[in-house]
Amino acid sequence: MVRVTQGRLMSSSITFETEAVCPWSGARAGRLTTPHGVIKTPVFMPVATNAALRSMTFPDIKECGAEIILSNAYHLYLRPGHKLIERAGGLHRFMSWDMPILTDSGGFQVFSLDKYRRVADDGVHFTDHKNGSSHFISPSYSMEIQNSIGADIIMAFDECVENPATYEAAEAAMHRTHRWLEICEATHVRKDTQALFGIIQGSMYEDLRLHSAKVVTSFDLPGYAIGGVAVGEERSEIERIVGFTTPLMPAHKPRYLMGVGTPWDILYAIKCGIDMFDCVAPMKLASHGTVFTSKGRDSVRTAPAREDLGPIDETCDCYTCKVHSRAYLHHLIRAKEFSGTTLAGIHNSRYLIRESRTARQAIIDGRFREYYEQLAPILVQQNEDRALLQH
Repeated sequence: MVRVTQGRLMSSSITFETEAVCPWSGARAGRLTTPHGVIKTPVFMPVATNAALRSMTFPDIKECGAEIILSNAYHLYLRPGHKLIERAGGLHRFMSWDMPILTDSGGFQVFSLDKYRRVADDGVHFTDHKNGSSHFISPSYSMEIQNSIGADIIMAFDECVENPATYEAAEAAMHRTHRWLEICEATHVRKDTQALFGIIQGSMYEDLRLHSAKVVTSFDLPGYAIGGVAVGEERSEIERIVGFTTPLMPAHKPRYLMGVGTPWDILYAIKCGIDMFDCVAPMKLASHGTVFTSKGRDSVRTAPAREDLGPIDETCDCYTCKVHSRAYLHHLIRAKEFSGTTLAGIHNSRYLIRESRTARQAIIDGRFREYYEQLAPILVQQNEDRALLQH
């Protein structure tokens, strides 16, 4: 273990301090301080896209140990509207969540609309996929939206391309992302209370990732993110790009890997030096009866669970494992009861939050390599079905 006494980032809205670094891998344990509380990193951020957790309540996710949640500016702009949220006193008050929030700018959601959007140099024209209304979001308008919403951490507006992407398409999107970042930084008006993170793009091309990292980190921002992964590429490609890009990001600022967060993804990202990650995996997989366990991924839908009166995982301390059996979860999922997804989701969320905390403690204790080498063979064999995890 290496104790870090230097490298403290400070701004008016956020501080980040690296407490310990694993000399074998570069994995870090840190403290990210925001206006709404301290986040101990590495950290998994549960997703509350529409200012609500899928199938769970905020007390549920607090009991799971969540320290920060993620919401999406694109969805909140459409419904209920960022101005209404602003009149309500900001997103924290609107949804009665008193801990840190990060908002994604909506770049990925606009990308995923595909046939509903048209990308231009000045922004994105798109059609609301629910009611057909026409909209336009520019980098400056994205900042206005996120300033109104009032999250502790906000993301620059970027362009994400689906993989596999041609070099020309990836390069064009990267340059557009850089131009938009300059506008975002110039038009972000709440720097005293909201931390703007820039996003590194470049698809699967290492030279583009290198160039993007140089440009994005040339802006003196409170933090940086890797975007444009887990959007169609093979797992080996995700790992290659994360492993290549992470060391290009400043060591004294928080590093965020966007939209990636299955158990293996988290372990690998932490090993690379990532501090923050989010994913819809806990609830998406829970709705299919899929659960994370200390022995690997499992399903409570299958026949062996039907008469199993034990918990999902005997090593788990979540509400579901303390109170309910696999047989009960099997019954609920098979009967398509909404509470089945809730209970499985509580377990999955707690698993990822606890995994991050356990890795953090291993880094602090100087035994991360041992922890990684013990856990990696279990997680890498899970062969998660990424088709279930598409946003």
